[in-house]
Amino acid sequence: MGSTEGLVKQLGVTKPISMAGPSAVDLQKTRELEKFLVDSGLYESEDEAVKREAVLARLRELVKDWVKQLTRLRGYTDQMVEDANALILTFGSCCLGVSGPGADIDALCVGPSYINRDEDFFYIFHDILAQLVEVTELQPIPDAHVPVMKFKFDGISIDLLYASVSVLVVPKDLDISDVSVLYNVDEATVRSLNGCRVADQILKLVPNIKHFRTVLRCLKFWAKKRGVYSNVTGFLGGVNWAILVARVCQLYPNAVPSMLVSRFFRVFTQWRWPNPVMLCEIEEEELGFPVWDPRKNHRDRTHHMPIITPAYPCMNSSYNVSPSTLRVMMEQLEFGNKICQDIELNKARWGSLFEPYLFFESYKNYLQVDIIAADADDLRSWRGWVESRFRQLTLMIERDTLGKLQCHPCPHDLFDPSRQRAHCAFFMGLQRKQGEVAQEGQQFDIRVTVDEFRNSINMYSYWKPGMDIYVSHVRKKLLPAFVFPEGYKRSQLSRSLGDLRVQSSSSPKDEVYGGRSNKRKCSSEDISGQPGKRRSLSPCGASVSPDSVLHNSGSPLPVCDVTAVVDRGSPPGMVSGYVSTNKNAVLDHDAKDFGLATSASTVSVAEKSDIPSTSTCSAVSVLTSNGVFRDLDSEPKANEEGGKISSSEGSVNQSLIQNDAFEEVSGLLTNAKSDFMKSNVALQDGYETNGINGVKLKASIGADSRTIQDPVIRLSLASTA
Repeated sequence: MGSTEGLVKQLGVTKPISMAGPSAVDLQKTRELEKFLVDSGLYESEDEAVKREAVLARLRELVKDWVKQLTRLRGYTDQMVEDANALILTFGSCCLGVSGPGADIDALCVGPSYINRDEDFFYIFHDILAQLVEVTELQPIPDAHVPVMKFKFDGISIDLLYASVSVLVVPKDLDISDVSVLYNVDEATVRSLNGCRVADQILKLVPNIKHFRTVLRCLKFWAKKRGVYSNVTGFLGGVNWAILVARVCQLYPNAVPSMLVSRFFRVFTQWRWPNPVMLCEIEEEELGFPVWDPRKNHRDRTHHMPIITPAYPCMNSSYNVSPSTLRVMMEQLEFGNKICQDIELNKARWGSLFEPYLFFESYKNYLQVDIIAADADDLRSWRGWVESRFRQLTLMIERDTLGKLQCHPCPHDLFDPSRQRAHCAFFMGLQRKQGEVAQEGQQFDIRVTVDEFRNSINMYSYWKPGMDIYVSHVRKKLLPAFVFPEGYKRSQLSRSLGDLRVQSSSSPKDEVYGGRSNKRKCSSEDISGQPGKRRSLSPCGASVSPDSVLHNSGSPLPVCDVTAVVDRGSPPGMVSGYVSTNKNAVLDHDAKDFGLATSASTVSVAEKSDIPSTSTCSAVSVLTSNGVFRDLDSEPKANEEGGKISSSEGSVNQSLIQNDAFEEVSGLLTNAKSDFMKSNVALQDGYETNGINGVKLKASIGADSRTIQDPVIRLSLASTA
């Protein structure tokens, strides 16, 4: 190698932290790590590699034929037609050498100057692909930040970009790293070229490519397991993790993979963000393209986790990171650092590092964003649009709550296999900022925030009938069954109303999102008349996914009679739960967690036919703003009389129950005709209770309407005025 010292000085913007090589123990742990990665199925088989290369070869033939065809049509000479050429270059995991089983192919088509992107690529080449039987799920996205054509070729997912360079004939040995490829091109082309240029530079800037690939494969697997792998939702994507791993390789040039993984967590748990991570000095060419420079660019100063690409024009590859997602990633890096310390002390094995993060066990409150469309093709484009805007919801909530309400977006979507229509759902965990002192009466009002998010979604240029979005607030115990891989599991089994019990008021889990103590006062008697117990308002098996309130047949549900249960001493209109006459059940709205304050004076409850027999709970109806049932799988069919939903069950009890003890539950189980009013949504803090009243809202005798807590938000583009 000659002078190792001299080589190291060329790699990175600082000197290495350590030049130490591995010990015998380090080599042994590296072998164990590599075996673990193989056993985990992270390497593609030889057959898969051969198939991938065959697909790329076929794609190269297609683009060459396409360019020659257009060259001939545009009147160029026969020699020009013969010389006409286009290249297919890969970037991402494929180029970096870390492709796994079923991995996508990120590819760039480089064509001559007279073949443009808008018409030639997105129309003519699109039509060529559409005629091939091997091509499925073809989706052009010409207006994306980086214009892309997505499709599957013989079952392999491909993201294909196009860049037209300033030459009449594209040479077969084009050096994509040379800055000359950027001459006379627009910024969209620069962004398209950037993926290949960055991947090429990364491989040139690491001291040992083999070690780099092993560690990158390991860290990508870890990030996916721990829920922090997704650039689009505000975490880090493949190029981000590649740059971070490359930087650690520069800092420890003689280390082996087991050492590098441990050092990775050690370095980045101590990294002082927003100091940038750079593999080389930022170069400023005379071409005039903007580069990342917080001294000159005000927007660059707002970046929270700058990870700078090593190719001109140097950009921040992680501008999507928000304070909330940075917090989540730092927590996971701390977790990784602790496990690696235990591995070094022989207190843990490599498998412990890759334990899945239990997202749906980590928060008490979630936002659920359900996406539906008429068919799978529409859902594919609709989902992509909503996913690209989902990060904005995090930023909006952070902005409107001054960072006091923290968000944790789930990095991937989920779908309900029991649904008849195309569907998927995104989730976001919510919690108050740790260490934040809550003020009495403080509210997290996200009505305007949700409206703004909805409006941004509504700007979709390719909207089609059937594309809808529904946003709901979901407590952990009400999460739909499809979010759990092994089926719906609940730590507390469903119980009848008479079996509900009160948990200790001093429980550390009773977190209050308000300015009051978390030791909530309660009645000395529970609903069974037993002293010394707090009543529980835990619901039983109700799901707030759009289908949770629909019969399997897709027909709308009947409106049931409902009584609101209000705590004495609480602010006017605060409802703790609803007692359904049909199911003798309580719909929980425990105010120790976020409540959703609405302007509706009554709430309709729908009986769900497919609730398991062990459940005694009802589910909340999906209602549109005009007061009718919104069947997400069919047209609305509910009876509508002057904007009200009519109940076909029973007569209305004319008595208004006030100031009675909660044990008089028989008095609460009375019929009430419910009507629905358009509701606004707010996240409201908890409150202390002092005894319990039973109050029936909007009975036919004319009881005053009260603002109550609506267990679900339903915002439909189709029903929004």
